[in-house]
Amino acid sequence: MPERKKKLLPNGGYPMHTFEDVRERYFAYITNPNDRKMIESAYLLAKEKHEGQFRRSGEAYIQHPIEVAYILTELQSGPATIASGFLHDVVEDTDTTIEYIASRFGEEVAKIVDALTKIQRMKLSHMTAEDFEAEDHRKIFLGMAQDVRVILVKLADRLHNLRTMDALSPERQVALSRETIDVFVPIAHRLGIYTLQSELQDLSLKYLEPAAYKRIQELVNDRFNKKKESLDNLKKRIADILFEQKIPFRMESRVKSIYSIYRKMYEKDHDFDDIYDVLALRIITESVLNCYEILGIVHSTYTPIPGRFKDYIAMPKPNLYQSLHTSVLAGDGNSYEIQIRTEEMDQIAETGVAAHWRYKEGTRYNAKDEQKDIEENLAWFRDFVSLSEDNQSKTAKEYMSSLTNDIFGANVYVFTPMGKVIDLPAGSTPLDFAYKIHTRVGDTAVGALVNGVGVALNTVLKTGDVCEIRTSKNAQPNDSWLNIAKTASAKAHIRRALQKRDEEFLREDRIKTGRTALLDSFRLNGFGEEEALELLDFQKIENEFHISNMDDLCVAIASRNPTASAVLSALNVRKKPNITEYASRPLKPKEVDDNPIQVGKGMSGLAISLSHCCNPIPGDDVVGYITKGKGITVHRRNCPNIAGEQKRLIDVSWKRDLGPSTYPVDIQVFANDRPNLLAAILQTLGAKGVGVSDLHAKLLPETMNDIIEMTVSVPDAKVLQDAFADLLGIKGVYEIKRIIH
Repeated sequence: MPERKKKLLPNGGYPMHTFEDVRERYFAYITNPNDRKMIESAYLLAKEKHEGQFRRSGEAYIQHPIEVAYILTELQSGPATIASGFLHDVVEDTDTTIEYIASRFGEEVAKIVDALTKIQRMKLSHMTAEDFEAEDHRKIFLGMAQDVRVILVKLADRLHNLRTMDALSPERQVALSRETIDVFVPIAHRLGIYTLQSELQDLSLKYLEPAAYKRIQELVNDRFNKKKESLDNLKKRIADILFEQKIPFRMESRVKSIYSIYRKMYEKDHDFDDIYDVLALRIITESVLNCYEILGIVHSTYTPIPGRFKDYIAMPKPNLYQSLHTSVLAGDGNSYEIQIRTEEMDQIAETGVAAHWRYKEGTRYNAKDEQKDIEENLAWFRDFVSLSEDNQSKTAKEYMSSLTNDIFGANVYVFTPMGKVIDLPAGSTPLDFAYKIHTRVGDTAVGALVNGVGVALNTVLKTGDVCEIRTSKNAQPNDSWLNIAKTASAKAHIRRALQKRDEEFLREDRIKTGRTALLDSFRLNGFGEEEALELLDFQKIENEFHISNMDDLCVAIASRNPTASAVLSALNVRKKPNITEYASRPLKPKEVDDNPIQVGKGMSGLAISLSHCCNPIPGDDVVGYITKGKGITVHRRNCPNIAGEQKRLIDVSWKRDLGPSTYPVDIQVFANDRPNLLAAILQTLGAKGVGVSDLHAKLLPETMNDIIEMTVSVPDAKVLQDAFADLLGIKGVYEIKRIIH
């Protein structure tokens, strides 16, 4: 067992701990011998694997995992978390594998270490520095969404790195400090881990704004020295009264963090002398009733400063923080903030989620249950998990932007009629509020009552509003909602609902297209609709194609898998006598009466077919191309596949009074990307009676333009041109082409 030693780091005055120090702390609350053995085993493995490795400060690398583990024991973390703190770098920096970690310490530890390793193993590859940073941050939060213990270890890791940052270059110091303020501080704040949050902020400010940091430090020390006697008198007088009233309490002084003062002075333009809560008195008691009793005593003894009272017990902050805050004028003219809370509130105020879910001996830890418990108690965490689960549809920068706006930027507090607090980002509307309550409430919203007055769904909410959502079971999201909603989570729910609507519309359209193709195929073989439906034997169809109903069959045919002719073949449908074929099948001159193409005299005996490369349709200017062994293939006259040909070309034309047939045409639609573009296109074509099949759409990220390729079925060129004109009238569509293969 290593010797117990303590010494000070030369670069910051922080104590250097040993494994014995860590052991002493976790022995105080972890008594299970197996858990204690696992933690020590994790330390010994880390020490073995990091042997010979040193930090830039010159100290042995094992010192870093020891300090991380020590910070985790200060939060009273569980055995798996502490073990992961010791092991968080061994896979990244040594030859140790995740599989080995799992075999020796179990899946629980392995999953935490694996998530931490993935955060570390970022490679720049093709990414810009900005994209790399966003992707790095996304991995941190995705790991946390799966298991909150990942971020606890990561916060401890970052805190120790900041404590020992003097060995790094000034550029690296600034970069790490900025990242800490932008990424790690907001999540520590949201989790309520004030002790870590405050130190992370102060250490970062020390490197980002060294002059301001030093000045504020001097101002705070000066005020404390000047007011120490006054503060002691305040404490003594309140303590005497509480003793007299026999109210249990303990009392301590609190100095506001340097970073908090910096924000008020430099970001909110306050003078240092106007900041009331630089020095505060904290009174911790036993019960909520005691808290309010103490508040009454304080207000009856000292003059409260108007507008400075806040009741976070009745209305806790989203990170579970509870306390009474008031500011008073002492008899000597000095002002002080007084915070009143219970012991449990004080623990949660200091360590937040870590206190609420700290390791309890004798209980069986379950990561999924804890995540669920956190989601139920921290409303924002449920939104965070939902946003993270949807992240695959976003770039890393989009994900981080949504996280910053929806989660970290949520500082508007709105009440439900039952008094529940819903936190939202600035600019949010009742629609965002509705989706925060429940997806079903959002999807069926038709209006809202704000403070008892009916308002539209695009009304901007403000802190203190009481909002009630009016719903209708027949309501559903529409395209305009994407402009009303401000939160990424609400927008994601709306997009899913609209996508489902579009898919249903597309399915209905494909059912119609497939049914038409199937009945046309029967008709070409001499069978009317009633006869065709009687011939459909779904037992045979299911055996052959694994399709058991008419709608699914029509959808499959619209996608040409299977084709209508393949279905007829599977059903052993034979052509009735004297039925001719036309359109895209080879046509012989002797069938001229039903042939859409007419040719000059002397061409008898040659088969005629419509080209598949340019898909000519009635109304197109066409020409025949004589192919040896294949007869005449009809092309559009401007088809590039026959350019330069002269000898083999012959004149052909469309017959008049063609029957009610449709012809396939492959087209491309070019458009600026926007929500529900596809639905608008399909609705427009459906209104013209134009069938659609074989549809493919792709987005060009560099231009944010869509290219939609599809096969449409039209009777002639005029209908096609009319359809083109209608499509060009759709917002965003700027060009349409017929495809030539």
